Amino acid sequence: MARTLQQPSHRRRNKMPAVLATATAIALAGTGLALTAGGASAAVGNLVNNGGFDSGLSGWNCVGTTSTVSTPVHSGTGALAATPGAGDTAECTQTVSVLPNTAYTLNGWVQGQYVYLGARGTGGTDPSTWSAQSAWNQLNTSFTTGANTTSVTLYVHGWYGQPTYYADDIQLIGPGGTATPTPSASATSASPSASASPTKSASPSASASPTQSASPSASASASSSPSPSASATTSTPPNTGLPKHVLTGYWQNFDNGSTVQKLSDVQSAYDIIAVSFADATTTQGGISFTLDPALATKLGGYTDAQFKADIAAKRAAGKKVVLSIGGQNGAISVGNATAATNFANSAYSLIQQYGFDGIDVDLENGVDANYMSQALHTLQAKVGSGFILTMAPETIGMYSTAGAYFQLALNTKDILTVVNTQFYNSGGMNGCDGKVYTQGTIDFITAQVCTHIQGGLRPDQVGIGVPASTKAAGGGYVNSTVVNNALDCLATGNHCGTFVPPAKWPTIRGAMTWSTNWDANNGNDFSNNVGAFAHNMQ
Repeated sequence: MARTLQQPSHRRRNKMPAVLATATAIALAGTGLALTAGGASAAVGNLVNNGGFDSGLSGWNCVGTTSTVSTPVHSGTGALAATPGAGDTAECTQTVSVLPNTAYTLNGWVQGQYVYLGARGTGGTDPSTWSAQSAWNQLNTSFTTGANTTSVTLYVHGWYGQPTYYADDIQLIGPGGTATPTPSASATSASPSASASPTKSASPSASASPTQSASPSASASASSSPSPSASATTSTPPNTGLPKHVLTGYWQNFDNGSTVQKLSDVQSAYDIIAVSFADATTTQGGISFTLDPALATKLGGYTDAQFKADIAAKRAAGKKVVLSIGGQNGAISVGNATAATNFANSAYSLIQQYGFDGIDVDLENGVDANYMSQALHTLQAKVGSGFILTMAPETIGMYSTAGAYFQLALNTKDILTVVNTQFYNSGGMNGCDGKVYTQGTIDFITAQVCTHIQGGLRPDQVGIGVPASTKAAGGGYVNSTVVNNALDCLATGNHCGTFVPPAKWPTIRGAMTWSTNWDANNGNDFSNNVGAFAHNMQ
């Protein structure tokens, strides 16, 4: 969520200290160390040919507008500069010989909106990681090759229509195979082994998923994802006291030119109110919360005691108030067991202090699915059965189950209330049918929801996230009629666009907006119209 006027409400600022979707990797130190694989010993080192791009594009097979530049570089004399087009991601690939049944780590330095680094054809779960920063930042991931894998294809690419991205110092660390690394034969094969690259094709066999994907069913999930019919029965919804269909709104603890509100001013249609935002502390994983002094002054001296009383009043009215962590500026990192414990303890302290019902996860600085899941489960055990857990990932974060945000949602499915993905600030993306849909349309929303349900979430855990006005986001605003039609399409199959979901999901949870303040600024269009529709759904 953005804290400045007319900035994309969830777009990642130049702020990502930790990479998004990063697998926890164990670095294999230095050339000359030995690793046993398949009964043989091999020297461990960097297997990438010209990973620093100091020799131009030698060793790489690139598509689209790609070149090397002398500035900006991370190190050395060159770096890759690539500009995605409307129909390509400016991808560069390199095929490297590897050993079977062997662990490898992949890393590289990148900058730009958005940049992906990964490998295909590993014989196991193909890794993919990405970030969106204007400064150099390192992407890291790891994988283990399959029993018959002797080569893997490394790739780096951007995203359709985004500005130029840069890459430098790409390394694959591990024991080498018997062959010399060579450029891949094709940068954009549509075969399953090369399907991790996003493609603009509207055909199901060439899905635009930025992770492992070769067909509509795979584009929404990893290979073991549940089918739509199974996803609704794999877990039982916790008893939170919420209605069947809910409206979620973010309340801004800051003034960014929208309508300022006390919590008591939040429109009564909102069933879940996400207080935005908690802040990181100097303790790893720790969070804190303080009413913004400037906002308090503008509200005529809004005090901590009044704020707590307003939370209590909302709860007495049957509403749930959660503390949102992250947002555009929230650099909260939970990447190890200690941080997970610190997070759970500090969050529980705030819940006790203010009377929050739970936590909203709106991390835009990277998510570690394992340790954040550990932290949230620990916190839920402290709070008890009434714990509310909501999430608001960017669309790209829920594009595939291989992504860390989707993994976090699945890891916490037993305690998860709702995921309200931000269906805006994303550009066009493939839906669950493999076709590309433009943001700001009913088809974009319903096809993405389909992906989330096919990926394993229950329909009652999936909501629609949209901005409350054109001022609240950089792109993707839809009016309340479109939101209502999307909910009706997903629940009953009526009022759909060109995309008709493969099933009806009458328990679809509802809708979310950024923010209650922007909603007020827009004449309460969202809460009045979407709220009334959602609450009248069967």
